Amino acid sequence: MNQSKMKQLFMLSALAAFLITGCSDDKNDPTPVDPHPTEQSVTGEVSGTWTKGNTYKVTGHIQIPEGKSLTIEEGVTVLFSDSVIKPEVVVKGNLYSLGTAAAPVKFTVPDAWKTPGNLFGNLWGGLIAGPNSAEFVLSNTILEYGGAVTTEESPSVKAGLYKAEAGEHVPVVYYPNVNGKLVVVNSTIRNFNEDGFYIEGGKVIIANNTFNTTGVSGGDAINIKSGVQADVAFNVVYSPNTNALKLSNSGDRSPQAYVVGYNNTIINAGWRRPTTKGGSIWLEKGVRADLYNNLLANDRFGIKKENVDKSVDDRSVISNTLYYGATEEGVKQFQPSVEILKGANDLVSAKVGDNDPKFVNYPLTTDNKNAAFNTAWDFHLQAGSPALGKGKTGFTRLYAEGLVINGVTYKSPAPADYIGAFGTK
Repeated sequence: MNQSKMKQLFMLSALAAFLITGCSDDKNDPTPVDPHPTEQSVTGEVSGTWTKGNTYKVTGHIQIPEGKSLTIEEGVTVLFSDSVIKPEVVVKGNLYSLGTAAAPVKFTVPDAWKTPGNLFGNLWGGLIAGPNSAEFVLSNTILEYGGAVTTEESPSVKAGLYKAEAGEHVPVVYYPNVNGKLVVVNSTIRNFNEDGFYIEGGKVIIANNTFNTTGVSGGDAINIKSGVQADVAFNVVYSPNTNALKLSNSGDRSPQAYVVGYNNTIINAGWRRPTTKGGSIWLEKGVRADLYNNLLANDRFGIKKENVDKSVDDRSVISNTLYYGATEEGVKQFQPSVEILKGANDLVSAKVGDNDPKFVNYPLTTDNKNAAFNTAWDFHLQAGSPALGKGKTGFTRLYAEGLVINGVTYKSPAPADYIGAFGTK
């Protein structure tokens, strides 16, 4: 073989080796960006993958069948565009909504529908899981403008899910599987007609989320029943109609409801409800709850229990709560009593203005019944805040070692040495 042909063979071999290496199945490679995002209409059964950056226009009820999964990649818009049907998403299988901070997944409606008259949504249903939905993840996901009322034709009613009757506004998420896993992290829930999450089973992590503008005449941001063991941490909950956390062992499911709730910031809770069932964190029916480092500002009541014996498991712990009230009524209604529970190392204001948390940007005199959220508000703490350095860290959370879902480990965040969801910037 002459020298010229040998040189050609060498160059071809090198090129082939480069191509083989460059095309290796490296799962760490970034997903290529589609320069021309598409819009696709969907209805009925769905599964597989909804690919990065595209829009999926939901034109009727959709369902993930049992035994199948739907993965939604970063930057996907799930657009509910039928104002007559107001579609529901029934999750009998697995759902993985995997946005990023820069490109969240968004469950939403057309921008033209987002008017002051639709502040509380009611424009599509919610994410309604079935009893065998094993894995359910919302990460860096925005859910907004839903909570439509059920009819006899609603798939959730026909399947016997949630309250299984017509005339009920569905929550953002309903999850019932005591053997399943539910994780919601780094997400935003806003402009919903009723409850945020209604959870009747599972190992659960709810962390680093923001809830605002939820519930017209009732509804809690996070409503937990028996069968649930959950870490609920570092959430900001603004102006839920009733409670930020309603924690109950109702339903007679095993295991007993056990919630470790820590480093949450709860503002203006409960004032918009016409009756007076709580207004920050509500405990009932033998729930076990460990509550640490929660910042309660201008809420209707302090941590409150049902006024019956044994409404709270004796093993429950309350500690290091900071209370702030801008009105005399508010201050009066979080003072310890038979129903309002005081914990160790709590900072309980004695008069209006005590324990100002010194938020970076939030007018503490905002109307308690205000539900409109200003995205310019900032609930980080300024230097000199009484919440700084007052948090407890030496307690056990349920999922410090994490929950493994679809090969990914999700850990509940470590507690902070400050009170509330944010420290200083």
